[in-house]
Amino acid sequence: MNAPVPNLSRRQFIVGSSAVSAGLAIGLEFPAVIGSAQASTAQAAMPPEIGVWVMIQPNDTVIIRVVRSEMGQGTITGLAQLVAEELECDWRKITIDYPTPGESLKRKGVWGSFSTGGSRGIRTSEDYVRKGGAAARIMLVQAAANQWGVPAAECLASNSVISHQASGRTISYGKVAAAAAKLPVPDAKNIELKDPKRWKVIGKSMDRIDSLADKVTGKQVYAIDLQMPGMLVATIKQCPVFGGKLKSFDASKVASMKGVKKVVQVSDTSVAVVADTFWQAKVAMDQLPIVWDEGANANVQQADILKRLEEGLNANETFVGNANGDFKNAASDASKKIEAKFFYPFLNHAPMEPMNATALWTADKCRAWVPTQDGEASLAAVIAASGLTADKCDVIKVNLGGGFGRRGAFQDYTTQVVNIAKQMPGTPIKLIWTREEDMTQGRYHPIMMCKMTGTFDDKKNLTGVHMRLSGQSILTAVRPAVVAQNKGMDPLVFQGVAKGGEHGISYDFPNLTIDHAMRNTHVPPGFWRGVNINQNAVFMECFMDELAEYAGMDPVEFRRKYSANYPRNLAVLNAVADRIGWTKPAPAGVFRGIAQQKSFGSFVAAACEISVTDGNKIKIHRIVAATDPGYAVNPAQIERQVSGSFVYGLSALFEEECTVKNGRIEQTNFDTFGSIRLRQMPKVETIIIQGGGKEWGGIGEPTISVAAPAVLNAYYRATGKRVRTVPLKNSGITLV
Repeated sequence: MNAPVPNLSRRQFIVGSSAVSAGLAIGLEFPAVIGSAQASTAQAAMPPEIGVWVMIQPNDTVIIRVVRSEMGQGTITGLAQLVAEELECDWRKITIDYPTPGESLKRKGVWGSFSTGGSRGIRTSEDYVRKGGAAARIMLVQAAANQWGVPAAECLASNSVISHQASGRTISYGKVAAAAAKLPVPDAKNIELKDPKRWKVIGKSMDRIDSLADKVTGKQVYAIDLQMPGMLVATIKQCPVFGGKLKSFDASKVASMKGVKKVVQVSDTSVAVVADTFWQAKVAMDQLPIVWDEGANANVQQADILKRLEEGLNANETFVGNANGDFKNAASDASKKIEAKFFYPFLNHAPMEPMNATALWTADKCRAWVPTQDGEASLAAVIAASGLTADKCDVIKVNLGGGFGRRGAFQDYTTQVVNIAKQMPGTPIKLIWTREEDMTQGRYHPIMMCKMTGTFDDKKNLTGVHMRLSGQSILTAVRPAVVAQNKGMDPLVFQGVAKGGEHGISYDFPNLTIDHAMRNTHVPPGFWRGVNINQNAVFMECFMDELAEYAGMDPVEFRRKYSANYPRNLAVLNAVADRIGWTKPAPAGVFRGIAQQKSFGSFVAAACEISVTDGNKIKIHRIVAATDPGYAVNPAQIERQVSGSFVYGLSALFEEECTVKNGRIEQTNFDTFGSIRLRQMPKVETIIIQGGGKEWGGIGEPTISVAAPAVLNAYYRATGKRVRTVPLKNSGITLV
C-alpha cells in the first residue's frame, strides 16, 4: 500500500510543490534557487556565504538568513533591515532564506535561537544580526582591498559597491563575494556598530519582503498548501476530554471508503485516518467508531472551575510576586476600602490556518515541513518521535497562517505527523487538523479571577493596594523546572505587575501586595499572544480608574501621581492624553477611557473615544496608541502591529471565551468563538516614541493589553456601570 520511497531533497520538495500548486511559488526557502530545474544544479550554484548571515550572488543579490519565523508580523523585513544597515547593501536586491534548525545543530548552533515568541523577534537578536551584517561588509571590503593592493581603511562600502576614492576604482559586492567568503570572519567582540544617528535603513518604513499582495490574492503558500509526489493526507481525532485515553476503534468500518489508505493509532489519546485527500480522511474519520475512556475529568463543569477560582480569592496560602511596605497594616488602619472582583476566561489561539505539518520518515531519515514558531522545538519533537538520531532529522520551516503562541512551545502536531509517517515509511504524510479539533485541543489562555483592594485614609489619600490573582499557571504545565526554581511560584503570572524587569509595574504604591493563589485545571494553558499581561492590565488599569474616582482625581492625573518615577510610562501616557485631547471636552455623547502598561520591554498607552446607545451598544470612534520600544526599526511595521493588536485585544474583550462542559471545550468553531468584524474596527492613530537605551522592546504583544481597559474605562464614563467580567457579550454588550 505504501508508495515507493521518493528520494526528495529539500529543494526538490520546494520545486515540486511550486509545480503542483499551479505555479505558486514558495517564498522564504532559498529564494535564490527557487525555479531551478534540478536540486543538484541548485546546490552547485549556491552563492558564497559571507559570515553566517549573508550570502551574495554574482549579480549582487544579497540573501539574508533569518531564523525567526514570519507569521504576518513583519519580522523578516525588520531583521533584514538590521543586517542591511550594517552591510551597506542595495535594499532592492535583498531576499531572505530560512536556515534549518538541523543545519544549525550541525554547525553548533551558529544561528542562535529559532524561537519566535515573547515579542522577541527583533529585540533579542538585533545585536548579533547587525554584527553579522557588519562582519560581512568588513570581509567584502577587505577582499576588494586585497584585489587592489590597498589598505582596507582607504575603501568605502555603500549600496553594494566598494570604492577606493584615491584611485577612483569601484567594484560591486557580487564581484568580490567569492574572495570575501574565503577570509576569516571578524571577531564579533571587535565589531563596532553604527551610531543610530547614522542609520539609513533602520528607522525607515521599508516595504515588506513578504508580499502583502500575495497574501491578499491567495498566492502565498502556507504549510497547509504544500504538495509533493506521492503525498497522502491525514486527519486526527483526540480524546475530547483532556486527560482521557483512546480505548478502541474499528478501522474495518472505514477501510473500504473512497481514498482511505490506513487508520492508525497516533498515541494513547488519538487516532488518525490517512487518505488520498483531506476531505476523504475527514469523511472517514466522522464515521470511524471510536471508544474513549474519558476519565474523571469528564465530570468537570465550568461552574466547578469558577468555584475553585473563587475560593482562591480568599485563600491563605499564596505566592507573593511583588510587595513593598505593609498592606495588612494599611488595610487595618484604612478609613475606606475599595474592592472589585474581575474575571478573565480561557481563550483559544484560533489561527486561521489550523494545526498542520508534513513529514517523510524512512529508516534512516526523517524530515518535517512545519509552520512553526520555534524550529528547534519542532526539530526536538521530530527527533524524539522519529526514533532516529539528530543527524538524521531536520525541519524545514514554512510560512505560518498565524501563530499567536500556539505553534512555539507546543509541538503536539509535529509529534503526531511523525508518528503517523513512521507507520507509513517512505510516504510523505500531511496531517491537517479540522477546525473543530483545533478549537477543542488547544493550549488555552489561562483562566483567572482577581480581587483588587485599595485602601484610603480619611483624607482620601491612597494608602495601599492588594492584588489577589486566582487561577492557572502556564509554567507549571509547560516549564515546571522554572516553577521549581522559584519554590513553587510561577513568575510569569505577574507579567505587567512584577517588581521590575521587562514586565515591571508602572506605579509606586505606598503599601503593595500582589500575590497568586494557584488554581490549575485539567484544561492545558498556553502562551496566548500577550500571555498574562492581558488580564493583569484589565485588573490594574480598570481599578486605577476606580481608585481615582474615590480619590476625587482625574484618571490621568491619578496615574501621573503614582507613575512619577517611571518617565517612559509617563511619556506614552501623556502622548495619548494629549493626542486625544483629554483635558478638552469630548464631542457630545462621546466618552473617553485610557490605560497604560509596560511589557516585553516596551511602554504602551491607549486612549479611546466611544459612544454607547441603548446602554449596551458600543461604538469606538477613535483609538490613539503610543508605543516606546526604544528603537523603531520599521515604523510602518509597528503601526500595522499596533492596529493588529487592537483587533486581537478588542476581539477578546467583546467576543471570545472558551468554556467547559462535561470536561470538554464547548466552542468548536468561529460561530461560537467570534472576533470583531472589519466594519467594527476603528482607525488606530499610532504614536511612536523612541526612548533609546540599551534594551530594545517588543511590539507584537504589548498593545493588546491596553485595548480592553481603555474601552472598559470609557464605558463606565458613558454609563456609570463597571463591567469586570470578560467577554462583554456575556453582559449583553456588543460592539457596533
